[in-house]
Amino acid sequence: MTMTEPVLSVFETLESEVRSYCRAWPVVFEHATGSRLYDEHGSGYLDFFAGAGSLNYGHNNPVLKRALLDYLERDGITHGLDMATTAKRSFLETFRSHVLEPRALNYKVMFPGPTGTNAVEAALKLARKAKGRESVVSFTNAFHGMSLGSLAVTGNAFKRAGAGVPLVHGTPMPFDNYLGGRVPDFLWFERLLEDQGSGLNHPAAVIVETIQGEGGINVARAEWLRALADLCRRRDMLLIVDDIQMGCGRTGEFFSFEEAGITPDIVTLSKSISGYGLPMSLCLFKPELDLWEPGEHNGTFRGNNPAFVTATAALETYWADGVLRERTLAQGGHVEGALRELCAEHARLGATYRGRGLVWGIEFAHKERAAAVSRRAFEHGLLIETSGPEGEVVKLLPPLTVTADELDEGLDILARSVRETA
Repeated sequence: MTMTEPVLSVFETLESEVRSYCRAWPVVFEHATGSRLYDEHGSGYLDFFAGAGSLNYGHNNPVLKRALLDYLERDGITHGLDMATTAKRSFLETFRSHVLEPRALNYKVMFPGPTGTNAVEAALKLARKAKGRESVVSFTNAFHGMSLGSLAVTGNAFKRAGAGVPLVHGTPMPFDNYLGGRVPDFLWFERLLEDQGSGLNHPAAVIVETIQGEGGINVARAEWLRALADLCRRRDMLLIVDDIQMGCGRTGEFFSFEEAGITPDIVTLSKSISGYGLPMSLCLFKPELDLWEPGEHNGTFRGNNPAFVTATAALETYWADGVLRERTLAQGGHVEGALRELCAEHARLGATYRGRGLVWGIEFAHKERAAAVSRRAFEHGLLIETSGPEGEVVKLLPPLTVTADELDEGLDILARSVRETA
């Protein structure tokens, strides 16, 4: 496609150097619909990034947009802190009937603030309050957010270094297959717990992603997750599942942990819970953990009512039946087949693939190749990003509403980009 140099002067002169995505995709975007974004010159880009997973139902989903516009046009509450509103009531009732009750989950719902890291901070705070202990165990290559508590349980050295202060009370353990299957699962973790000389303070909780998105699309096996849940139960530790990027249907089921048949003590959700890309997050926990005093954890924007409206519409539209689940799993199988062929074609590059549902990654032995593939894909009109500790994984995260033709188009561009950078 023809690339036109954008007018970026105000971004370069006024906006902070911290900006990142605009460096990889140097155009000025103007509008978006479904699985496509368009720049100010009208060029279209197929979006396999989906707002880092916050747009599971696509850009400007018409059903969700209509619900939002109707709400705003009748002067619905926009800002309400944690006041009771009709929008919040509708969301809670719909979340209970469409998500919690069908899965026999008896969670309390907390609105901790607008972002995923707010939910993680609330989860960590609550776990420590409930157990009266400070230490929390996380896993290698984990990513849980950019605020200090979340960074303390994040693995990425570059992101941790930005804290500027010591990150304490977090202890990393090996994620599934981190040691290549050479060591039995949790051997090291369990030994530290039982040894009074290990130096490991008894953790209040363990926090885990079932699939590490930012860490490189590292997929935990169901049996590993079940063993982790059992370990937490036996050793009096709470199990926190961070489902911020992998929840809301990304892996097929609404919650990514459903496949493993476990019930975490605490779950964090954000990104696509609003359905429309509006800021919203949830912290879910078992009723016996609801130990908060009124106002003990709060935030000015914890009651984003427009997000409640679009979230309710998303649940009613996509989670009243199993159609989206089955579609996601079927499309995931199609992606897996395409990546299998692509990696076989480029075996000499050491290309391997992994994923589940509609989140997939291709890792390259030569780590810099992932960035080259992403750049070439952008030149051909496909937005994909890299992940992993050294950016060695090309990450595919299309909207769950992507059509079959769009999926094939994106996979074709990906294959072309890999060939052209080989």
